[in-house]
Amino acid sequence: MSLQAEPSYVFVPVVPSLPVAGSAQRFPVRRVYCVGRNYAEHAREMGHDPEREPPFFFMKTPDALLGSGGVFPYPPASSDVHHEIELVVAIGQGGSDIAVDAALGHVWGYAVGLDMTRRDLQGQAKKLGRPWEVGKAFDAAAPCSALLPAQGTALAPSAAIWLEVNGASRQRGKLGDMIWSVPEIIAHLSRLFRLEPGDLIFSGTPAGVGPVQRGDRLRGGVDGVGALDISVGA
Repeated sequence: MSLQAEPSYVFVPVVPSLPVAGSAQRFPVRRVYCVGRNYAEHAREMGHDPEREPPFFFMKTPDALLGSGGVFPYPPASSDVHHEIELVVAIGQGGSDIAVDAALGHVWGYAVGLDMTRRDLQGQAKKLGRPWEVGKAFDAAAPCSALLPAQGTALAPSAAIWLEVNGASRQRGKLGDMIWSVPEIIAHLSRLFRLEPGDLIFSGTPAGVGPVQRGDRLRGGVDGVGALDISVGA
């Protein structure tokens, strides 16, 4: 019986990953899904009615992840880059058509993320009816903290989610302000895509999004999960 030869790659592929809190292990990342306008006040500040819209999704690339303590390079072709602090959900068990009451069993852990956005380019794409990648999926557009293993527990709806820029409060809310809860997001997303271990879901941002400038320091967190700290470079 002959053994199939291992593939010979043109170059060694890099596996995007996140550190695991309190461990030397790393969590390999497969896909990065993002939920749009999932906090009512944020939907309103963006000019939308949160009572009328079902959840919708867009994606970032896994290699856009940037670890806590890193420098976010101010991206080219934009003069209006915004911060959006988010709870990140890491999937550890895959599946399709996942029921809401079973969804938390698919969660491996949680992290704190920033959905960095070239708002000017996103706005242009919206007006032209084009995809959002230029506004959402650029290099280092997904800063993310270490993952905290979920260990089968749900996060409290009262847990605060917050962001400070240069020590001043910019965004603050609580997880219970989400229009669609984490189990509902997972259930809905799993009807559109088969979820697999390694998938991340950025679950939406509270009100208060705004621009960052070169030299800014951003520090945010989710109570009971952790904190994320980055600086904005040139």
